[in-house]
Amino acid sequence: MSIMDYNGGALIGMKGKDCVAIATDKRFGIQAQTVSLDFTKVFQINPHTYMGFPGLATDIFTVYEKIMFRKRLYELKENRKISPKALASLVSNLLYENRFSPFFVEPMIVALDEVTLEPYMCDMDLIGCVNKSDNFVVGGTSSSQLYGLCEALWEPDMEEDQLFETISQALVSACNRDAISGWGAKVYIIKKDKIIVRDIKTRMG
Repeated sequence: MSIMDYNGGALIGMKGKDCVAIATDKRFGIQAQTVSLDFTKVFQINPHTYMGFPGLATDIFTVYEKIMFRKRLYELKENRKISPKALASLVSNLLYENRFSPFFVEPMIVALDEVTLEPYMCDMDLIGCVNKSDNFVVGGTSSSQLYGLCEALWEPDMEEDQLFETISQALVSACNRDAISGWGAKVYIIKKDKIIVRDIKTRMG
């Protein structure tokens, strides 16, 4: 088993019309053994910026703390909120600095720009190669299933309700075909005036 698959997990980011969404499962496991059903893999960085971390559970929290430290330094120095593009560069630099003993996480950023409110979405590999996307990004142990489902279900300019339905169906269906992810899910819909958080029931065994 790859070290990236050791704790399991599945994440999707998806773009809609003037909104974005990120969804994650809740399982934390050690290989095939399930330990917890309420594990956080998605974190709020700014009011309209969220990051998801597929990968090794210990490195998730290490990388998150390092990102928040650098992000606060940036905002103190620049006296403004960090943009999603700048945040992607910051995270990419952090990961590439440690390329010879990398953190086993593949972060994804899902955001609305704080100034223009334009949707922004990207993911990266464990040494910080940024892959910007205009439709969806996936990560975790069920990423191959998620790619197929998102390709089939995603449509341009989806409204909030359709976006929620699409991202939920993709995550639930992919987790049903992956033994080490699932066990409940959480979806975040990011709009310019509000953040909607919903819990989803999934296969529990």
